[in-house]
Parts: sequence; structure tokens; C-alpha cells
Amino acid sequence: MRTYSFLTILLWSCMFHAIHMMPSEKRTNKHSRSERITGLSENDGKTLHRTKRGWMWNQFFLLEEYTGPDTQYVGKLHTDQDKGDGNLKYILTGDGAGSLFIIDENTGDIHAAKKLDREEKSLYVLRAKAIDRKTGRQVEPESEFIIKIHDINDNEPKFTKDMYTASIPEMAGVGTSVIQVTATDADDANYGNSAKVVYSILQGQPYFSVDPETGIIKTALPDMSRENREQYQVVIQAKDMGGQMGGLSGTTTVNITLTDVNDNPPRFPQSTYQFSSPESAPPGTPLGRIKANDPDVGENAEIEYSISNGDGSDMFDIVTDKDTQEGIITVKKHLDFENKMLYTLRVEATNTHPDPRFLQLGPFKDTALVKISVEDIDEPPVFSRPWYLIEVDEDAKEGSIIGQVVAQDPDITKNAIKYSVDRHTDLDRIFNIYSGNGSLFISKPLDREETPWHNITVIATEINNPKQTSQIPVFIRILDINDHAPEFAKYYETFVCENAKAGQLIQTVSAVDKDEPPRGHKFFFELVPEFALHPNFSIVDNKDNTAGIMTRRNGYSRSKMSTYLLPIIIFDNDYPIQSSTGTLTIRVCACDSRGNMQSCNAEALLLPAGLSTGALVAILLCIIILLLVVLFTALKRQRKKEPLIISKDDVRDNIVTYNDEGGGEEDTQAFDIGALRNPEAREESKMRRDVIPETIFQIRQTAPLWENIDVQDFIHRRLKENDSDPAAPPYDSLATYAYEGNDSIANSLSSLESLTTEGNQDYDYLSDWGPRFKKLADMYGGEDSDRD
Repeated sequence: MRTYSFLTILLWSCMFHAIHMMPSEKRTNKHSRSERITGLSENDGKTLHRTKRGWMWNQFFLLEEYTGPDTQYVGKLHTDQDKGDGNLKYILTGDGAGSLFIIDENTGDIHAAKKLDREEKSLYVLRAKAIDRKTGRQVEPESEFIIKIHDINDNEPKFTKDMYTASIPEMAGVGTSVIQVTATDADDANYGNSAKVVYSILQGQPYFSVDPETGIIKTALPDMSRENREQYQVVIQAKDMGGQMGGLSGTTTVNITLTDVNDNPPRFPQSTYQFSSPESAPPGTPLGRIKANDPDVGENAEIEYSISNGDGSDMFDIVTDKDTQEGIITVKKHLDFENKMLYTLRVEATNTHPDPRFLQLGPFKDTALVKISVEDIDEPPVFSRPWYLIEVDEDAKEGSIIGQVVAQDPDITKNAIKYSVDRHTDLDRIFNIYSGNGSLFISKPLDREETPWHNITVIATEINNPKQTSQIPVFIRILDINDHAPEFAKYYETFVCENAKAGQLIQTVSAVDKDEPPRGHKFFFELVPEFALHPNFSIVDNKDNTAGIMTRRNGYSRSKMSTYLLPIIIFDNDYPIQSSTGTLTIRVCACDSRGNMQSCNAEALLLPAGLSTGALVAILLCIIILLLVVLFTALKRQRKKEPLIISKDDVRDNIVTYNDEGGGEEDTQAFDIGALRNPEAREESKMRRDVIPETIFQIRQTAPLWENIDVQDFIHRRLKENDSDPAAPPYDSLATYAYEGNDSIANSLSSLESLTTEGNQDYDYLSDWGPRFKKLADMYGGEDSDRD
């Protein structure tokens, strides 16, 4: 967007050729080569010399953005040492030397080789030297000079943002600041008007204006309404050269939004609304919605609905839906078509956040009329109470009426009602009800001690429409009658020491009663009449429903009486008076000097005195384990005894008993040899076949062989039975138990199978056996006897 003026370029060219001679701060343009200054130093008085330099050059100025066909002439370097004979050579160093700036080494003329931009670099610092071509020495010390670039208007103003966004409340006054825009110009602000910017508005009038110097945008019209127009787009121009013709310019866009204020009240779109509701609608049921319109937005459009007046203000309510800003009309109380069929409400809508600046515009609320009609439906029966409480004495007779419930049809038709008891609440069928009038009566006896309260449900049903039913709870409280006698609170069993003194307390007893008299329990204790003057014990009523058992004499004897049974009568104080007799067991025990029990006749008394429950359980477990061990051992031994007699090939001795006397070795008919083989044969009643018995006696019943454990014990027991049995064979009979069994190493000990003769036998030892064997000793002991 650069614009070049031919007139401007021509003016700058003329100025360049009329360059003024301006001395440098560090250089001189005088022609004298040197000047000697003589002075006296304060210290040593030496002579000081100062040499003046002979450079002759100016501070150079150069115009930027030169577009001519030739190189742009900058200026000329010259020293008074130059005689024009070509002996001196000029050398240029520093910023852009050799690239941007070229010097003629013979004449010292400097030219700009390229187009320069002041906005990139506004001045260049260079150094110049003059050298003698012959000697190569500098004829002048190196000197520094500056080339300054003069500005031209080649940059347009630029805004800091391509687009601005701003907002302002609606209804703002004229001149209200909206936003400030800023533009900058890269040209030299200190040289001419190239960087002087002026602001103007190209689009957005007549609503907004801009300050030409500061760029502040302001409102230009009053009472701009957001509801009419919310968005505005404003175009601002920034122009340099003070806004004059030929200046460069730039633009930017500003989007301005009008924000909302609460300057509009809510308004109902219609004045009257119609709704209907069934009379059975429960509280909280929504009937409909109404809405007041508010053109504002956000919190400025928030509305609160309320019922200001009307005959239905107690029956209905209205709440605000915060999301939709609607008013929801709901049922507040139960409706009754028979009572009222139409309600009228006055509903008011009010802004919740009014703006005080606009209150003069009028009230920020509106009202509407709401009519609600109630629809009739068939309703169930209604009881006269929400619940019933009935009290009845527990001794009430069966069939007695205890109370009544009442219900009626709320509809205009007034249908007849029948009553019934919900049997799920009276499983025992203790109560019943007359279906016609709702009177409750008793069907079974009552017992307060078993069930003090009965909670039943009564159902009322319309006869013409059985679907219409209602239920009501009935609480029946059973009142107490003194029909239970007091009794001991627990089973009492105590003891008295043998060394007890008269008047000593040995036990405190208390009583309980299932009844609950209104004034509380009061019990009295005394001995039965026949024990009223008991010589051993007495009872003292403590007046607190307890009594103490006292001794009446000194010393008790376990040997004379180990246990006393003391009957005690317990009375209550209610009407009719009830009483019972409880027996206290008192055991006589031996005690130490401090009264601690040591031993009693009954073990049951020792255990509670000295052992805990854990100890009792441990003792019981030990006894059970011991019994199991004994039982197991007995069963194990019984199983081991059976082989003694079952197998005839057993090598052990089979001891067999029999009760009849044999006839000798030669008598093979006297007894059954099978008895030795079959132990059970001994159990049969066999008579001797060689002797006619004078009396028939019962054979002794002995334990079977297989039940014995020790053979030696068995033999001793059999010997004892034979010695003590008066029906046993005579003393000179010999019962031999010497059956060895098959394959015995010792062979048989019985004489039945002996091969020896009588002459080989020596029976002299029989005389040493005592008087019982005297007959045998006489028979077998001597030779004379043998001969006879």
C-alpha cells in the first residue's frame, strides 16, 4: 500500500545537492595543519603540543528507498593533505562498507550501491583512512563519520489486532465508551507527518463514533435495545500524514454486542387459563403449565410464580420450573367433587432480579386468571377416623361387642357398605365383625399375658361396586385382670450350716406375677398356717416384694434331718387377691467357722457352691468319655471270646462243664461224650442214666462258657458253685476239667484214655488232701482195699 509522490522525490533530490557543511563533534574543517599551544603545567611546567587534524568532510544524509537509474551519491571525503596529484588513497570501513557504500579511492566520493530502508536501519557508522601510496603510511589518523537515512512515507498504519470484540449494556447513554483501538506507523515520527495517525469510522454510524486522536469508540445513539438489535459491526480507519490527502491508511473491524439488562417485565400471552382435575388426584399431582414471556435473557428473564388470591389458594399450589421458566399448577389438598366443583386462582408472575434503573418503566410483574374444574369419580368408602383404638378386659365373654367402626360412601349415590375383618391380620379368628353395622365382637377367649395387643384391619366395601374398598387399622388393647397368682421368681434351694445361730439370714426370696396391676406389684410372704410357728425357720417380709428366711434355733444336725421343706404363701394386692404356695428346699451342711459350706448330703448342692459351669461341663464330658471307653473295651473282649468254643480244632483248652456223674472209665453209656465237643449241650436238662434219682432237681443255670474271660476264674467259680450247692454230687465225686484240645503236646490229662493199669497208679497222696477225700484214699490208698 505504498504510495510514492514524484514531487516528494524531487524535493529530496534538491535538498541532497544543497548539502550544508556540518562539522563533526570530533573533527575540524580548518586548513591549518597544526597549531602548537604552549602552556605551563601545574606539576612540572612542561610544554604541551596539540596537533589539529586535516580531514575535511561533512555528516552525510541519504534518502531511503531511492529508485533512480544510477547509484545515489552520498558525499565526498577529503583531507588537506591531498594535493590532487593522486598520491593519496582513500579507504572506507564500517557498516555496509564495500557492499552498501562504495568509495572512490582516488577522489573520496561515496555512493550508495543499493536501495536503503530506514525502517530496517536508520544510520550507518563508517571509518575513513587516507594512505600515502608510496610509503603506505597513513597521512591522517583514522576518522569516524555517520550516514543518516532520511525517512519517506512508505509505511501505512497498522492496528494491533485484525479484529476487535467488545460489549456494552443495552440502553447505555450517548458517549459511553465501548473500546479503544490502536494503530502504529513504522515511519519516523520525528520527521514530518509520516507517522501521525488519525482515526475515522467507515462503518457503524449513526450508532457509534470514534475519537480521531485516541481511537476510543463510543455510543452515538441513546437507548439502543438488545431486543431490537444485538450485534453491530464497526469498521475503523487509521490514516497517516495527519489524515491529509496522499497519506497511507489501514482498517480494522470491531464486533460490538449489546448485553442484556432487565428492562422488560414478564407478560402472560393470555389472561385466562382452564384446567381440570379428577377428585381422586393425590396431593402433588401436576394439572398443567402456564408461562409468562420475558424478552430478556439469563437471570433477567427468571420468573417466580405465585398464587395471589382466589378461592382455590388453599387447595392448589404453583411451582416454578427453573429450566423452562414455566409455572406448574399442582394439587395441594385432596379434592372433593361433592364439596366443590370449580376453583378460581389469580396467578402472578414476577421478575426475581429487577433492575432499579428501569423501575420507572412500570411494575415488573403480570397476573392471569386460572380456572380449575373438579371431575367426579366413584370413590371408595371413607372411615370416620384414620384409625381406631379399642380397649377390652381380658375376661370379656365370647360374643361381647367391644367397639364399632363407621364408614360411608363419599359419592352422591351413597352406596351401602359392608364390613369384614382381614383374616391375614387375625389368623386365630379371635375377633369378628357384623357386616351390616361394623360392630366388633369377641369370638375366642382373651389372654393379656399371652398377647397384650391385637392389631387387625377392617375392610369396608361398597355393595354395588365391590372394587371400591377401604381399609382401616384397629388397635385392640387387652386390659389386665388379676387372674394369675404370684410365684417364686426362680427355683430356690439353699442350705443351713450345722453350726448356725438363731436369727441368721440364710436366703432371700422374691416373686413375679404375670399380671400388670396399674399401681404396680406388691407381694406379701408368710408361712403356711400349719408352719406358722415353725420351730426351725421363720420368714420376714422385707416390704419390697422380697422376704428373708431366718433360722429360729442354734445348731442343726444332718444325721437327724438332712433336708427341710419350707412351704411359703405369696399374696398379691390386686382384686381379686391371688396367692400361691412355693416350697423352699433347705439342706443341712457342714460349714467352717466363717459359714462357708464344706459338705452336704446332696452332691447337687456342692456343685453350685464350688464349681463353675465350665467345671461341670468338663466333669460331664469326662464321665461320658470314660463310659465310652468301658463300653468299647467290653465289646472288644466279647468278640475275642467266641473262638474258644466255636472251632473244635482250636489248640487252646476248651473248658466244658456238665452236671451228671459218670460211671467210670468202662461206662461209655453214662454220659454223652459230645458234651465235651459242644459246650451248648450243658444247657440241656439231662438226667443220669446209671442211677435213678430220688428227687428231681432243677439244673443250675450257669453263665455260658463263651461269656467268661479268664479260664482260671471260670474254674474257681465252678469249684465254688459245686462246694456250696446242696444238690451237687457227693464229695467223693470228681469233676475233671482237663480237655486239652486236639494235637496237644501234653496229651490228655483225663483218665478216660489212660493205658496204664491200676497197679501202676500210686494213690497214697489222697490221704494228704483232707477229710473230703478220705473215702477215695480208703478206696485207692492201700493194697487191702484193692484185694477186697
